[in-house]
Amino acid sequence: MSEQSLKQKTIRGTAWSMIDSVANQGITFLVGLVLARLLTPEEYGLIGIIMIFVAVFNSIVDSGFSSALVRKTDVKDIDYNTVFITNLTLSFVLFFVMFFCAPWIAQFFHQPQLELLSKVMASIVIINAFAIIQRTILVKKIDFKTQTKISLIASLSSGTIGIVMALWGYGVWSLVGQQISRQLLNTLFLWVYAKWYPRLQFSKSSFKELFGFGWKLLASGLIDTVWREIYQVVIGIFYSPATLGQYTRAHQFSTIASSNLTAIVQRVSYPVLSSIQGDKERLKLVYKRVIKVTMLITFVLMLGMAAVAKPMILVLVGEQWLPCVPFLQIICFQMMLYPLHSLNLNMLQVQGRSDLFLRLEVIKKCVTIIPLLLGIYIDIYWMLYGSVVGGFFGYYLNAYYSGPFINYSIREQIRDIFPSFLIALFMFVCLFCISHIAINPFILLPIQIAVGASIVVGICELCKQEEYLEIKRITKSYLKTN
Repeated sequence: MSEQSLKQKTIRGTAWSMIDSVANQGITFLVGLVLARLLTPEEYGLIGIIMIFVAVFNSIVDSGFSSALVRKTDVKDIDYNTVFITNLTLSFVLFFVMFFCAPWIAQFFHQPQLELLSKVMASIVIINAFAIIQRTILVKKIDFKTQTKISLIASLSSGTIGIVMALWGYGVWSLVGQQISRQLLNTLFLWVYAKWYPRLQFSKSSFKELFGFGWKLLASGLIDTVWREIYQVVIGIFYSPATLGQYTRAHQFSTIASSNLTAIVQRVSYPVLSSIQGDKERLKLVYKRVIKVTMLITFVLMLGMAAVAKPMILVLVGEQWLPCVPFLQIICFQMMLYPLHSLNLNMLQVQGRSDLFLRLEVIKKCVTIIPLLLGIYIDIYWMLYGSVVGGFFGYYLNAYYSGPFINYSIREQIRDIFPSFLIALFMFVCLFCISHIAINPFILLPIQIAVGASIVVGICELCKQEEYLEIKRITKSYLKTN
């Protein structure tokens, strides 16, 4: 693939992936704002507990096969069929595990409602398994335009279902209806648009090859998912459902920027970087560019959100969610490094080092036991502050071990992203000072957003900041080609 062709494909893929995430998450976010005013933190806390198990089981069902398929250059139909059968079989096994363990889940968290909720929500695991291959094929083709259409339809429809159910007084079941209908519609339209249909084929050699690479990613992903969700387990056990609901709401706000941006970059960069994995010099050049552009956006969004957290929560979801403000501010500092984690781990996958990927996950999770103990024995805030420190340690490990593959040291990486961090930090200090002005939050919030945007754009234009100029070039290039 030529440099120009790769660049255009990357730009188109990034643009459509961004439209997908922004539009999809924008709709989900707006629906969430409506539901947050109709439902209570306790009801969100109940769904938060169940989604712990759904997230872990979905990770097991995928088993790292989708990443292995994206990385493989000569994928055959029998590979897809082998993975499809494996995924589907696993999903049914895990569905029954969750279904029959539902009484124990309810008893463990001291919430009787969780028994029936868990049994119904377990169906998401099976529904998701039916669409893994179709989604993988579109990712491999860097076809995010189709995925965007599907996501928009599913998000709009499921959001409407959730709101209508909430208005009719279904309470927590409106969140269940929203989640299941969204997954069902996603799966249905992926089958329609991806135009791949399974056949009864299974190859032991294909399974062995793909699982040989994928099982380490499965173990790594499982460890990461369990550890990410275990914070909710600790809060659910040692604190009230209302506290868990507040934490869940704060985490959802933080993911609007960090996790979605990471998903955009990761979905596009992994297949693109995999396609040029043999050219080290070119790989490093593309990789550096992705990291620098991504982190300018991430630092600005996350530190900006931390600064405007209080008026944003008051304006968007109301006073009943005010306790989540300090949670959100701390989580923003943790999540600002999330794209860096994923991009560095992406490089290990591109290089085929799933063994090192797994080893790093084990080391990092051993360290993050400390914040969990702080949450159990001291206070939830100690747990969150500890997770911020753990995030910095995790980034150091990821960058230190991924860099040598393309001669990109952690020192060089920090030097590349540090100017963006300083710009975002200066903006944060200014906005945080403004947040103490005693005026109506509906007036304060737009003032903070306008000032923050002016500071960032002004500094970047004045200093001719490289990443900012790259974003402008990418935007202009996309607009010209469309």
